[in-house]
Amino acid sequence: MTKKPSVLLVEDDTGLQSQLRWALEAYDVAVAGDRAAALAKFRDEQPPVVVLDLGLPPDPDGATEGLQCLKDILAIAPETKVIISSGNEERANAVEAIAQGAYDFYAKPVDIDVLNLIIQRALHVHTLEREHRVRTESSLASLSGLVTSDPGMLKVCRTVEKVAPTGVSVMLLGESGTGKDVIARAIHQLSPRASRAFVAINCAAIPENLLESELFGHEKGAFTGAIRQTVGKIETANRGTFFLDEIGDLPLSLQAKLLRFLQDRVIERVGGRQQIPVDVRIISATNKNIPDLIRDGRFREDLFYRLNEIRIDIPPLRDRAGDVVLLINYFISEFNRQLGRNIKGLAQDAIEAVLEYNWPGNVREVENRVKRAVIMAEGRLLTAADLDFLAATGGTVEEYDLRVARERSERSVIQRALLKEQGNISKAARLLGISRPTLYELMKHLNIKA
Repeated sequence: MTKKPSVLLVEDDTGLQSQLRWALEAYDVAVAGDRAAALAKFRDEQPPVVVLDLGLPPDPDGATEGLQCLKDILAIAPETKVIISSGNEERANAVEAIAQGAYDFYAKPVDIDVLNLIIQRALHVHTLEREHRVRTESSLASLSGLVTSDPGMLKVCRTVEKVAPTGVSVMLLGESGTGKDVIARAIHQLSPRASRAFVAINCAAIPENLLESELFGHEKGAFTGAIRQTVGKIETANRGTFFLDEIGDLPLSLQAKLLRFLQDRVIERVGGRQQIPVDVRIISATNKNIPDLIRDGRFREDLFYRLNEIRIDIPPLRDRAGDVVLLINYFISEFNRQLGRNIKGLAQDAIEAVLEYNWPGNVREVENRVKRAVIMAEGRLLTAADLDFLAATGGTVEEYDLRVARERSERSVIQRALLKEQGNISKAARLLGISRPTLYELMKHLNIKA
């Protein structure tokens, strides 16, 4: 027997409870008469749809309890479709409920056919959104913390899976904010050293006179202020993984010492003479052009070859088809959960701004903009202003190749339609005035993921 869809009815009028339970026989209806009982049943059963009367005790003539119940339900499960019951004199409260995240409302006295239609539509939308989330999650890379569906980035993931079990040194090349630290941690987590320490250091963030001590440690009395023996980062990572971020900023004097360590796998602390063997896997990363640094005499070629046994190039976000939309949806979901918000997506002006912008700060910029927007937004949809797009986004190079320009235009329009229809292919096709098979073909050709 097919299981009936679950609906929670929150209504304090016992007569209306009985009437609605009988009328909604197509559903598995649970009933609650106040906010506490409603939240208890909601936590137990997590129904996709809630029918909520705003006038609940101890405020049956007002809306405070009902609105608080709505807020509590959406805090537990933001994807829930809450349908509000409203009389003509309560229309302002219903509008307030919609602003706070309710899906829809129906007018009293109850028209059962209308209520059934609203519930059916709510269940349909809930199912579509769930299917979209499943598709999105299945398109994400298997590496922890990495969100992508771009073929180039998925190739990076496969490379990581191949090199992680080995002990080779890996160099990660890519612009700032592309996720080099996430890739480094993924290599560690997929390696035989996963149970050991992952230690990272940013070579550009530490003054040159302190960097040697940070890397190799120092003995007591090695310099003014060295009041105790200190173990360096390399030694701390023994039997684990050591991540040298921004390796292009490592001073030449320390490059020589690092090279000696890579050759001999022993270190000497500053001010010490004892040779300490260290077993560590080295991963390095930079956003600089190392061959240019070598040519300018600012980076040792022999060190480069030691660090660059395997090189992984991480593409910038502007070259990762569809990833901006995927990342924005991912971060909205994450920050909704972390911050107790209920943001549903992007307003039209935000969609336009997001797709026209070239994201020079890459994934880190997306995360920062979305986090700020989720905190500051006053509506359920993030606007261009919420995302701090107050001026023309620009950032693109003038294009005279008609084929490239046409593809860029088609990609932009299709992505806008998919965003507007929350990934629903049929609705997006209707919005675009084309058939669904045609849209699938265009998405395949343009490397667009729903």
